[in-house]
Amino acid sequence: MIPHDFRRPLTILAAVVAVLSLAAVATVMAIAFGNGVAPVWVTSTALYGLPVAFILMAALVIDSVRARRRQ
Repeated sequence: MIPHDFRRPLTILAAVVAVLSLAAVATVMAIAFGNGVAPVWVTSTALYGLPVAFILMAALVIDSVRARRRQ
């Protein structure tokens, strides 16, 4: 179980990672539309950021469900 003090920061972290990843996806698409090649770090952020954010959010949801069932 995730300690209560860490839930809010993890939620904020997951949201920030998701927003940055979506911005990276938009950047990669905009650069590709202009027949260019996006830098590796932007492409990596787009590819790996959303799954990381999804896993963080899923862990927080599962932890929340477990905490409610224990009450």
